[in-house]
Amino acid sequence: MSLLFNDFASWQAHCAKTGEALWQPVLAYEVEQKGRSEEEIWDGLQRAYDVMRDAVRTGLSEDMTSRSGMIKNGAKKVAASPVTVLSPEFKMLVTRALGAKEVNSCMGRVVAAPTAGASGILPGILTTTQELHKLDDRCILEGLLVAAGVALIIEQNASLAGAVGGCQAETGSAAAMGAGAIVYCLGGSVEQAFAAVAITIQCMLGLVCDPVAGLVEVPCVVRNASASAIAFSSAQIAIAGVDPVIPVDQCVQALGEVGESMETRYKETALGGLANTPRARQIEQKVLVQDIQILPDQPEA
Repeated sequence: MSLLFNDFASWQAHCAKTGEALWQPVLAYEVEQKGRSEEEIWDGLQRAYDVMRDAVRTGLSEDMTSRSGMIKNGAKKVAASPVTVLSPEFKMLVTRALGAKEVNSCMGRVVAAPTAGASGILPGILTTTQELHKLDDRCILEGLLVAAGVALIIEQNASLAGAVGGCQAETGSAAAMGAGAIVYCLGGSVEQAFAAVAITIQCMLGLVCDPVAGLVEVPCVVRNASASAIAFSSAQIAIAGVDPVIPVDQCVQALGEVGESMETRYKETALGGLANTPRARQIEQKVLVQDIQILPDQPEA
């Protein structure tokens, strides 16, 4: 079963041969790898989704000011903005993704899906999809299994870590996971779900990881919102039957190749990009100074 998740072609072929839904072989994989019963896995998925929903609620209701001061209740400000640029549904998605990620930046409880740096994307996507389409929790949990399968293949052939592949590997992978889950939950075909993954990767390819002051706050929080929007647009394009042209497995290979060729300063080192701007360096000095604890001199032994 573990070999099934070496590539999307194998996963698709398995479903075509057996008639299984996309989530079913992922569940079997979890049973095989974790040695747990199906009931235990469903319970774990429910707990994870409950934490995601709690993160969304927390981000939109409690004080979300990070220790550095860079995060200051952005989700609530967007929700309350008197100037409306987006449709109500689009605004809902953005605020939820922002809010859940702000919980992470403020040291709250989140689900790393696939990483803490991308922890606002699936909560924003799944809770919004559920509300807009009146889906029950079981459908969303099946979508989570589909998202997990997507992550398994990306991890095998590229990376899920910003330190290895840049932000494309973190927020890009999370958005791809979310896009596949959306299409599955809305009754799309296997081909359409994988097309959504491919289109998302194409849109996120090349994004660097450049956290200001080395903190997973700026630009990470706003990228969670934009990545969620890309996942929604990719799902819409794919479920309409638009061909991504480049097969999904080749998109994943490109993700890995770009990550390997990316300079070290653009891979979570805070040495390049936004992290190397004059303003970012000022913030870095402030954050480092305020975190230093001056210990009293110790008497010599």
